[in-house]
Amino acid sequence: MASSSRRAFLKGTAASLLLFHSPWALAKKSKRSPKVVWVVLRGALDGMHTVIPSFDPMLATHRPSLSMAARGSTLELEQGYFLHSALPNLHQWYQNKELTTVVAVGTGYGSRSHFDGQDYLEWGGKSRDTGWLARALEMQHRSAIAVSQSTPLSLQGTEKVTSWYPSRLKDSSEETYRSILSLYDTDPALQTAFKQGVELKMTATMESMGKQSGQFVSLAQSCGRLLKGSEGADCGMLELGGWDTHNNQEPRLKRQFTQLDKGLVALRDELGEEWDDTLVIIATEFGRTVKQNGTKGTDHGTGSVLLFAGGKLPQGGQVLGEWPGLKEDQLYQGRDLKPTSNTFDWISQHLAHHWDTNVSTLNRAIRGT
Repeated sequence: MASSSRRAFLKGTAASLLLFHSPWALAKKSKRSPKVVWVVLRGALDGMHTVIPSFDPMLATHRPSLSMAARGSTLELEQGYFLHSALPNLHQWYQNKELTTVVAVGTGYGSRSHFDGQDYLEWGGKSRDTGWLARALEMQHRSAIAVSQSTPLSLQGTEKVTSWYPSRLKDSSEETYRSILSLYDTDPALQTAFKQGVELKMTATMESMGKQSGQFVSLAQSCGRLLKGSEGADCGMLELGGWDTHNNQEPRLKRQFTQLDKGLVALRDELGEEWDDTLVIIATEFGRTVKQNGTKGTDHGTGSVLLFAGGKLPQGGQVLGEWPGLKEDQLYQGRDLKPTSNTFDWISQHLAHHWDTNVSTLNRAIRGT
């Protein structure tokens, strides 16, 4: 990454809960350990509608109505960026140096499929047997809990993981889809057809997840309870769908941001003093198109935004990353925000700082190299 902020970083280096037993809860820790919360926003979040580049004159050209709505925000950051107006608590965190935003990031995934893009985000690259977070936790001998019906790909590959989800909420059939998909490994045509069907199903599922107002707040609070204390897990994982905004993006994202904002506050409040020892990583599979479409929405794109939150960030209260510009010749494939840095590099750096470990070794574990 060539940006000055990246170089500066390198230099500066409830839902009803039941008592349960798990491998990581058997032995008490001698002291308060650092916590990590991994939040996946499923559906491809529009980074330019989250951290708004108001200084770029091409924003209004590409997004006449969307930019007008977004520019109404008074939540100023720095360098001419603004945070969406539905994220007031995160803006307060930013002012308290408890939030860092990174613009124009990408995982390295080169297409626009939700199904494959989310897999890439959770694997830490191309198809493999373990998730990036599982590999990082194994390296550090740390435990995890997923607030999910089943173990997400990010956490597959470690024995020190369990999952919890309120029994009253509908079960997910994602594992069933993946099992069927594996049966088609030797038949590319059938596999492609099935994946297209899964893609449609995932889109509908993500939209319905986004409409369940208040659910994320409860799940985030539960996550905090499962992490805190000497018997809590070292890492938690949360998911929030509903970010696939092909139409009516502004009102839909406003609702989504409100859920995210309130949910993260619930997580912080539940953790209490342990917030100072917590790192929250918030990412999505890819971004949206630079130009708005005919239904006041955006389509699948490439570059997006990455958020870090916590009580002791190495560069809290800053907008990191290099802005690529929105002129026609600056766009990726003539339509998308061009990524100028890699999601996993930023994650490696923040985790290495949080865990006080070697960033190069951790980066190799995360990327599976």
